[in-house]
Amino acid sequence: MAEIGSETVLRMADDASLQHVGDGAVVLLARSGQLYTCNDTTEAFLDKVNGARNLNQIVDLLSDEFEVDKATLGQDMAELAAELVAEGILADPGA
Repeated sequence: MAEIGSETVLRMADDASLQHVGDGAVVLLARSGQLYTCNDTTEAFLDKVNGARNLNQIVDLLSDEFEVDKATLGQDMAELAAELVAEGILADPGA
């Protein structure tokens, strides 16, 4: 699994797109046609991923939305980012 640190800049994979539908969101991977349903946390996280913000900046923005300890949020979001890289939704920051 990819190592995601607080200074890691995150961006969507070239063939991944986030689509807001109704009260939620889905991610479409164009190369495989695979569709992923996002929970509220993943949707909020991916909304902040823009290819310029690092993980720490994204956590700062999310801490305004969610009432949770910032250290816990940072750890949870690093794990989420690593999972999304593994699924091909986020670009591999090491590539």
